[in-house]
Amino acid sequence: MKILNNKPKLPVPSEIIKSFKKDSLKGVKITFINMPLREAAKPNVPPEGPSILAAICREHGASPHIIDLNAYRMKDKDSILRDLPNGRHLTYTEAENMFLRHLETAGDQDVIAFSGKITTLRWQEQMAKIVKKHQPDCFLVSGNGLATEMKSGLFNWIPELDAIGRSEGDDIILIMCHDSKMIKQYGLTRAINGGHLSPYHVGEVNGKSRFIYQGDRPKNLDSLPYPAFDLLESDPYGHNVLEDYIKVPVWGLAANNSSATPFTMERSLTTVSSRGCPYACAFCYRGAQGERNYGMRSSEHIAQQIRNYVDKYDLDFIGFPDDNFAVDKRRIKRMIPVFKKYGLDRVRWGTHTRMDEADDRAYDMAESGCVYIGFGAESADAETLTNMKKGGFILKNGMESVSVNGSVYEFPITMMNAIKNCKKAGIHPNCTWIMAYPEEKLHNLKTSVAFILWQQEFWSQGLNPTTAEYQLAQDAVNSKMFTATAYPGTEMWKVVRSDLKKHFDINFDADGNPICDDNLHNYVLELDDATKILNDKDGNPVNFGSMKMDDFLQAREHIDNNQIEKILDM
Repeated sequence: MKILNNKPKLPVPSEIIKSFKKDSLKGVKITFINMPLREAAKPNVPPEGPSILAAICREHGASPHIIDLNAYRMKDKDSILRDLPNGRHLTYTEAENMFLRHLETAGDQDVIAFSGKITTLRWQEQMAKIVKKHQPDCFLVSGNGLATEMKSGLFNWIPELDAIGRSEGDDIILIMCHDSKMIKQYGLTRAINGGHLSPYHVGEVNGKSRFIYQGDRPKNLDSLPYPAFDLLESDPYGHNVLEDYIKVPVWGLAANNSSATPFTMERSLTTVSSRGCPYACAFCYRGAQGERNYGMRSSEHIAQQIRNYVDKYDLDFIGFPDDNFAVDKRRIKRMIPVFKKYGLDRVRWGTHTRMDEADDRAYDMAESGCVYIGFGAESADAETLTNMKKGGFILKNGMESVSVNGSVYEFPITMMNAIKNCKKAGIHPNCTWIMAYPEEKLHNLKTSVAFILWQQEFWSQGLNPTTAEYQLAQDAVNSKMFTATAYPGTEMWKVVRSDLKKHFDINFDADGNPICDDNLHNYVLELDDATKILNDKDGNPVNFGSMKMDDFLQAREHIDNNQIEKILDM
């Protein structure tokens, strides 16, 4: 059967589940496995997505569990040899032992669902083998970014999969469990012939019966249950991994995640208050996944959750790692009285949003307790911002000439105003950066570096350079940079298509979609760290920008050594 890469014309998932009752999934055992992410960083954000899906399944009678492989950083001789001060990931053997320990107490599982970004392919491949070795009859599903972007091609790389779940899984997770239950009850052939399976069954792919679920976002996000974080309070060995997450700062120097703050947090937790982003930055995967539509939870729904978290876990900070928190001014205004009503106006919180949205909204956010905003600045250079498709909203107020280290640079006024507004409001801003974006030259990168140095000067103004306060102000300005990397499906991916073919032998079909062959497979395997330099098929470094390779490598070295000021002298 031919599998279409385009969105199939199928019933909306919410229509299918209308007939499901609260006990429709009674007897179904489902385990969510969250894959490890960037090894060098401490795990600081618990897997909210799988936890929400687990809560949804539980509401319909299923018995959910979560194995969070990302929660662990093991400190031993190996981690020391590999220069990993925060510890290493689990080995595959350790992960297998954890899975077996889980089965000892939870029993055989009907559904096992992988959650992981596109950067987790290597781990998903290994865990699929482990799962099917010990649970050959389970219904094995992969979801999140990897499944969404690779589509049916993922079956080529992970043949153990029974299904993939594309886009958001709040509704389709119930349909997956239902299909699994029907197969267990009737057997696959009878379930197919009897019409017991959902329309997401697509027939045989690579000699095996498969399902491709097309997710959709619930119209009312307030209707969803809060995440089942209680499932993280005891892992297969009885260890409370949720407590580990709480003890690691969401943001700040200690988090090792390209964020910096002049303040600390002792006990923090996160929750996403909105989904998607209505904008189309060229490096972002949201558009590729069909998630440019924007959905928000109400202030009341958020406040009730935070109140519960603060009381239950004794938190002093809440993080909202949204793609774009402050899109709707009305919701921001509404948060002030609502947070006061729930006694949350004195609970510190932070989030992510765009720099042009740090207008009067910054003052309203501060009034409801906000002390931190992460901005995806990416670049301070007008040319680069235009190429990133960020110029329309960042450059709309024009440019201002600023002297930094004896040279004059042109900065977007919108960016400077965002920093100034945050300072007036009592909010600490943190900018993240990308280097070597397509067409970026060395002088373009220098403008971003100069903006970072301007921030350091702005925040340390009037302070004695010999004091700890001065040093803290300097350190609280992020100077780390990601290396521009082309992720499948993004606008950048299309822009550098010829480079992908040249350096990685990636092939494309007649519609321009990448073919999921060994070459693409090897490329995706390398997308495990956004800071690192990619090497091509011959082992040579790849620079998607337009600066000379020697300059690119030298600049990257200065960034990695926390000496970005040296870039201005290149």
